[in-house]
Amino acid sequence: MFDKNELTRREFLYTSALAGTSAALAHAAPIAMVEAAEAQVPATASEPSMGSVFPAGAVYFRKSNPPSADWAKDHTTAAQVGMNTFRHWFMWSAIEVTPGNYDWDDYDQMMDLAAQNGIKVIIAELVTAAPEWAFRKHPTARYHGNDDSFIYSTISGSSDTGGFPGLCLDNPEIKALAEQFLTRLIERYRTHPALLGYDLWNETTYEGGNPQKMYCFCEATKARLRVWLKNRYGTLPVVRKTWQRYSLETWEDIEPPRNFSGYSESLDWLQFRVDNAYELFDWRIKLFRKLDPKHLVTCHGVAGTLESHASQTHNEWMAASRVDVYGLTWVASRHGTEPWRQYQSLDLVRAGARGKPFWHAEAQGGPLWMQPQVIGRPKEDGRVTEPEDIRVWNMISCAGGARGILYCRWRPLLDGPLFGAFGPFGMDGSITPRSEMAAKTLRWANAHPELWQSHPVRGAVGLLFAPESEQFNYVQQGSTEFYARSMQGAYQAFFDSNIQVDFVALANISEYKVLYVAYPVMLKSDTVDRLKEFVTNGGTLISEGLPAYFGDHGHVGASQPNYGLDSIFGAQETYVEFNPDISENLTFEINGSKVQGRYFRQEYALKGGKAVGHYSNGAIAAVEHQTGSGRTLLMGSFPGAGYYLHHGAEARALFASFLKMAGVSPQVVISNNALQARLHSGQGGTHLWITNPTTETHAIKLSLAPEVGSFTTGEDLWSKQPIRFEGKQLSMTVPAKDAIVIALR
Repeated sequence: MFDKNELTRREFLYTSALAGTSAALAHAAPIAMVEAAEAQVPATASEPSMGSVFPAGAVYFRKSNPPSADWAKDHTTAAQVGMNTFRHWFMWSAIEVTPGNYDWDDYDQMMDLAAQNGIKVIIAELVTAAPEWAFRKHPTARYHGNDDSFIYSTISGSSDTGGFPGLCLDNPEIKALAEQFLTRLIERYRTHPALLGYDLWNETTYEGGNPQKMYCFCEATKARLRVWLKNRYGTLPVVRKTWQRYSLETWEDIEPPRNFSGYSESLDWLQFRVDNAYELFDWRIKLFRKLDPKHLVTCHGVAGTLESHASQTHNEWMAASRVDVYGLTWVASRHGTEPWRQYQSLDLVRAGARGKPFWHAEAQGGPLWMQPQVIGRPKEDGRVTEPEDIRVWNMISCAGGARGILYCRWRPLLDGPLFGAFGPFGMDGSITPRSEMAAKTLRWANAHPELWQSHPVRGAVGLLFAPESEQFNYVQQGSTEFYARSMQGAYQAFFDSNIQVDFVALANISEYKVLYVAYPVMLKSDTVDRLKEFVTNGGTLISEGLPAYFGDHGHVGASQPNYGLDSIFGAQETYVEFNPDISENLTFEINGSKVQGRYFRQEYALKGGKAVGHYSNGAIAAVEHQTGSGRTLLMGSFPGAGYYLHHGAEARALFASFLKMAGVSPQVVISNNALQARLHSGQGGTHLWITNPTTETHAIKLSLAPEVGSFTTGEDLWSKQPIRFEGKQLSMTVPAKDAIVIALR
């Protein structure tokens, strides 16, 4: 469970920091006055006062863009339309131009212009852009690939600025240089009146995990790996046996694996990369909290935990637990505009945040041209951004729990491959219909502070994130597709019946009555122990096939299901097939419904359970079992991945039936599942968010579960649609690509 006292402290800091975003800052002190006071660090956050409560704005300054002649005009325009927050990229390579010589001039202007216009600033530090001179002076600190190549300074497409991807911070001399730069940055701006906080990890990405091109293999990283293994295993003989490298004479003989041929060493290598990345994050956080305890510490990811935890160390829980405010980059053009996709990303981030505030830290406000993610997709699928798209995307973000929205760009870049992308304002900074719509929604958000005192209610089902399953999929297949599609398909199957499902970490499964485990092909023994405990304590566990087939270190269990799960599921494997290339149309019957599976197939004999599903050859495909006060359902393939591909109506009905199996009722039932309904509750009241991503207006009815509360009236705070009550049922009309937000009373 999260620390409620710590959460309260951070909520106070969050509210206090936001309080100063009003126009009262219009006459704030310029940078010269800040320099005179920079040695004095405030000890506590200021008392809350009336002001903006919903951070609304964009990423503005990326050194090469926008043109300096437009800076003052752009800030004035932003303030006039109601934007109150900017994030700027403070790139090491653009500031420390020669050793110890810092060029702060452009950044000073950004901070002063923000203060003069009542705009708060998030400073995004980017030590991942190292100075060009540092590449020359420290050649051994360049990222070293598994093919013995070295990574040289490149231009970032997101800023058209050099120095990326930086130098390897495992090298003490580089870490010391970076810390010196960060210290100077904090000391310069920590007392500036425009400062809201710091973003300390852009998109929480640690690159270099692609099995065809992995890094870093420099000597400093190898040394850190050896220390990590000592802490994990204690002695070299244990490493020898675990890694099956029996002739390791000394610790120095240990090398990072250059391919994924060995399961155990490859899984350790991936976990080391995750742990190492977050140790470096902790180093930055400690430095910033020490030198500036007043301002927010934030970061944002890409909601990538299900797809790139193994390769790029994305992990919503690990990142969010360390900061005051978390967030995500989500751009529909890069992912697709099906509504489940954006909701899934928000639900994943909300799960990791565990009650902390999170922002849609980089949202789409304009089109994306000529990038590989959009090629071949229809024009309507997020490639051309209309004002109505911005409206419904913003409302979905808020319905999903976001408490701030910043666009990827305020105005588009004029250089590089991402020219023209994402900005709601024109290429010249002019107001567009898109920016007018953005401003309308964001002004509305700040006009309703009560909304942000309530939060999305807990979902009806917990969908377990098992990192070892994803990592093993990556090691075995060189891709996380099997895991990701199984998780996303299961999510989508619930979503398409308007059932809110929450992603859940292993530590928090006791908060749910129903737990769904997708693609559990590798599970650690301690994960299995927690799942057994969940069932013993009365939970309903629904598992896809081959649970813990591969156990600790990727070792196959001699009998299946592994680690005693045969007793929990009341079933024992009689046959298994690993034929993913010819299993895209695999089907089985369960409780009279035909359901699609994928990838692998496991058949069972009963061991106390009850057969509830069969394959076409008559073999048992699904088993129910009662274990004490708990219940289990084991299915022999992967219906989540099957639903992702086929979207079968019978599979959708099966997923909806899992709630009845556990005696759980959804809190909101909607008459048209093309629209989405989300319930928020808290000190701000009870609010019902309904989003309509379709191009047609829909008249709908909703029913509320008795435990939601007794309400007799409701007011649509957004589009002012009339709301009709008939007992627990509500009727209303939701305009196309729009939403209604009902305050229930």
